[in-house]
Amino acid sequence: MRISNNMMYKNNLNSILNSQQNVNKAQEQVNTQKRVLTAADDPSATARALLYTDRIQGNEQFTKNITMLNSRLTTEESVLQNIKGALESAYTLSIQAGNGAYSDIDREGIAEEVKALQSTVLDLMNAKTEDGKFIFSGYQDNTPSYTFNNTSGRYEYGGDQGQHKIKVAEGVEIKSSDNGFDTFEKVNARLNVASNDGTVSGGITSSKIYVTEQADFDKFHQANYNADPAAAANANTLSFITTTGTPNTFVVQQAGVTIDSGSFEDGKIEYQGMEISVVPLANGQIDVDLEAPQKENALNTLDDLIAGLTNPDLTQEEFDQVLADAIVQLDNAKNQVSLVQAGLGGRLNTAKKIEQSNGDLDTSNKAAKAELVELDMAEAITELTKQETSLQAAQATFGRLANLSLFDYL
Repeated sequence: MRISNNMMYKNNLNSILNSQQNVNKAQEQVNTQKRVLTAADDPSATARALLYTDRIQGNEQFTKNITMLNSRLTTEESVLQNIKGALESAYTLSIQAGNGAYSDIDREGIAEEVKALQSTVLDLMNAKTEDGKFIFSGYQDNTPSYTFNNTSGRYEYGGDQGQHKIKVAEGVEIKSSDNGFDTFEKVNARLNVASNDGTVSGGITSSKIYVTEQADFDKFHQANYNADPAAAANANTLSFITTTGTPNTFVVQQAGVTIDSGSFEDGKIEYQGMEISVVPLANGQIDVDLEAPQKENALNTLDDLIAGLTNPDLTQEEFDQVLADAIVQLDNAKNQVSLVQAGLGGRLNTAKKIEQSNGDLDTSNKAAKAELVELDMAEAITELTKQETSLQAAQATFGRLANLSLFDYL
């Protein structure tokens, strides 16, 4: 085979260029600390590294989501704590207002305090998130949670029962808010009779019925109230049939069926936490209906309390009923808020654990990706040194071959 000068030069130049390319690649690997610079270097490792990259980026978004979730839950927790504090103050004022030594002026002073607390509670129920959305309005978060309806004269919930959720891990979503329906509308109203005026017949001309022992009445109501929609119209009607004598006696019927009997004195029947007046003392019948269990939000409870405190025309019995409503319902409202707080605290704890889990997973993903594409520095520096030595050898060889001539041997 004939070797020409052109071929010799070309082969040596290609060798130098290849060595230079290898040196550059080794140098770039050291500079970037990456073993795989292009997909062509290791297609399989590149594909798997891209999967880990997606997971790492997903975890970064989950971290941001958890930060937002913690912020919103912390804000809501603070709002609920302030609401509960205001309700506790109103509860204390309700008990204080029952002091028999208080005058109408004293009650009006308490009413002013309750008004201030009601305004505070309303503002807190309409609290907003950092982006201006109403916390307790559910999916209707551009609508105020509570407004006063001038037609009905009541505070009404303007949101829905939706609950926003934030994704914090693959397949895991945590509620970032609580709606006002579950937080404030599910408060049990005080169990009571449907009317304080009994329906009378026989020799009895009037009767007043008041619940005076709430705990006893609650047990009786819960055990005897018939909530079946198909029940008879008088299913929840109690009939007290009186017979005068020594002693005076009564029989209690519910829906026409005798359930109890007893005796009474001084024209008053005391039965299962109820006090029933008999005017005049005579043979006759008093009918009273058990009121259906109801719900009432704290704003309306406070409104009724204010109205009772500022109404001097109420009898002592009627005023006592106003206070009883307020005390029971404000206590129930506090308990409902506490229940929501407990659930919120559980979500905060869950978010914290998931954040830790995501951190561990992120570390694992980064380590796996590094194993695929990142560099062993000792090995890389050795490779760089080898390629530089190869380049130097190619350059030296080319220089010597370029100077060869037959005249040097003649």
